[in-house]
Amino acid sequence: MTAGSGGGTKKRQRTGCNTRFSSTSAVIDSCRLEGTVTEASHKPSGLRRTSSSATISGGFNDAASADVVLRLFLEPCPSDSDSESISTVDSFFEDDIQIYLHSDVIRRSKYFSALLSSRWQGDSSEGDNSPKIYRLNFGVPLSTGTISTHLTVIQLLYTDDYSGVIENASTALSILPVALELLFEDCVRSCVRFLEAVPWTEEEEKRILSLIPFLREEESRELLDRVSPSKTDSLEEMLHGLIVAAIHNHSNMAFVKAFVAKLLREFSSRDSARRVLDRAFEASLKTVKRSLEDYSNPDFRGDHNETEAIQRLNLHTATTNGRHLLWLIERMIELKVADKAVRDWSEQSTFTADLQRAFRDDAWRNIVPGLPVVVLRCTCKLANAVTSGSILASRPVRMKLVKEWLPVLIVCKDNVSVLHTHKSLYTELEETFLKIISTFPLSDAQELLQQCLSFATRNVDDCPHLVTAFNTWFRRADRPPTS
Repeated sequence: MTAGSGGGTKKRQRTGCNTRFSSTSAVIDSCRLEGTVTEASHKPSGLRRTSSSATISGGFNDAASADVVLRLFLEPCPSDSDSESISTVDSFFEDDIQIYLHSDVIRRSKYFSALLSSRWQGDSSEGDNSPKIYRLNFGVPLSTGTISTHLTVIQLLYTDDYSGVIENASTALSILPVALELLFEDCVRSCVRFLEAVPWTEEEEKRILSLIPFLREEESRELLDRVSPSKTDSLEEMLHGLIVAAIHNHSNMAFVKAFVAKLLREFSSRDSARRVLDRAFEASLKTVKRSLEDYSNPDFRGDHNETEAIQRLNLHTATTNGRHLLWLIERMIELKVADKAVRDWSEQSTFTADLQRAFRDDAWRNIVPGLPVVVLRCTCKLANAVTSGSILASRPVRMKLVKEWLPVLIVCKDNVSVLHTHKSLYTELEETFLKIISTFPLSDAQELLQQCLSFATRNVDDCPHLVTAFNTWFRRADRPPTS
């Protein structure tokens, strides 16, 4: 804004309509440069002032008592002089208006207060005895707002009640940049308080983030708290909390798991998802292992009934957390972040020994008949991911995976009554192990294939995967040694 005498300026007539500032348009109609105020000035919608058909004496736009004549005009766009480039929000309004103000009122704005100070103002009075009249020009850049919005903020200098004007986040965001430009602190605080208290759309949030750098630290603190994490690991903590809640704390677990799975699929950082899933996998695996260890090595020093109850609890805990493990493994494979899970699963010699010991005992059958299926499904998912190339496991990892879990599969086949619905699971895991064995050197494959003889069935035609695996080994072994 520059100070000086206001002169006549040719106005560009605008067409169009914008009902949002319909009450402001009446003020603009009454402030044309060619004439004086000839009709009532109207306040913006909701402004708590007495409605009158005449300008309130000493109030906004009262030419009779004003000592400030302010010219508001749109500054032309530097890159496009065509009138079509002017903001469409102002398309209904004049782009060059004159309003009458009062210096004692507009000094609430530190900008106007500085502009009206003796340091910046010369003697612009029209005579020795005439009152001093300030004539100011204010150019409104197209990038910072509209004439209607500036007019609204200037009208707010005449009231202490902004609630009738600031009725939604969009209005607050239109007013706030102008209030900041004019250093109108009361209006800035009101806009900020309103934005702190209401929800935002994504577009409004972007606008707020662009304005935060212009606010003081104490003004922007609550706005920043809403959109900026206080800790660097907030994302991962939130994801981990959702996973834990999904698998432990909800009765409608299936729906919650499906929702969390969707969040994981759409999460932007694969590395963060990997770390969160690895953490949850380790916790669930630890619980399953501890429960099986306690079951396989019970403490019989207490009462028999108490010991039996504890054993039941251990088996139920192992089965429940085994189902959690299966869900986590499925998510890890889906996101292709199961590398560490495969390595961990291949290094479970104590765990697999406890499983074999448990499955050779008949006590678990009437307590948790689904435990073997849960464990074998976890193994099958990871082994299939290895054979498909979804997880590129090293040869030592593949070797240990088969060596540790092949005995568990064999014990289950020998000691667990395989239901017809689960028969395909056993066959699938057999076939997958045989595929992994085919990736080993002949000497290693020879040792492991001999352990797979239990895959044979009464009818040889029912185990084609086993026949194929041995035929492949014999075909390779029959080749002449390479020099």
